[in-house]
Amino acid sequence: MLDNATILIGYSGHAFVVAETALENGISIKGYSDKKEAVLNPFKLDYFGFEKDDNFVGWRENSSFILGIGDNRLRQNIAKLIEDKKQIIKTIIHSSASVSKNSVIGSGTFINRNVSVNALAVIGKNVILNTGCVIEHECVLEDAVHIAPGAVLAGKVIIGERSFVGANAVIKQGINIGKDVIIGAGSVIIKDVLDGKKIVGNPSREI
Repeated sequence: MLDNATILIGYSGHAFVVAETALENGISIKGYSDKKEAVLNPFKLDYFGFEKDDNFVGWRENSSFILGIGDNRLRQNIAKLIEDKKQIIKTIIHSSASVSKNSVIGSGTFINRNVSVNALAVIGKNVILNTGCVIEHECVLEDAVHIAPGAVLAGKVIIGERSFVGANAVIKQGINIGKDVIIGAGSVIIKDVLDGKKIVGNPSREI
């Protein structure tokens, strides 16, 4: 029986981190979905098949899902599939994270260890805020953004859909980052970035 089951989508790398946090939060994960059964199964989860197969057993009434997919576009597409099936995507927040009560956190978002989300920040759906990143006051992160470990967004930064901010990058206050942007690890961003750009370095430059 899968009634009221929680199912993890994806089961490697990032999914292991999400699963560990979910379990620490008291969420019982019944199994996982992936293209094929995993060789490494650290949490002893059952394999339920691939969510895009017509006979996927997870599409049962009262199931809920946790996103374990690191790739922004793929994660957003899977989230849409789940929503189209009228199922719930859970938000997972690590107990060590500091999240302002005056912020907004979208469904399906994962907030990892030691993250800070400050006053009036707005975090979209299916976002990843990875280990130790800082989201300052009044920042806006659109859906399916990924902020990597240690990155710092100063106040009023806007990040467009599906953009990725690399580890230890710093974005100056008030900067606008477009959709589908990649910011390299350690970059310092002091100018707005248009959609689809790849930016690296300090000072930052387009590649």
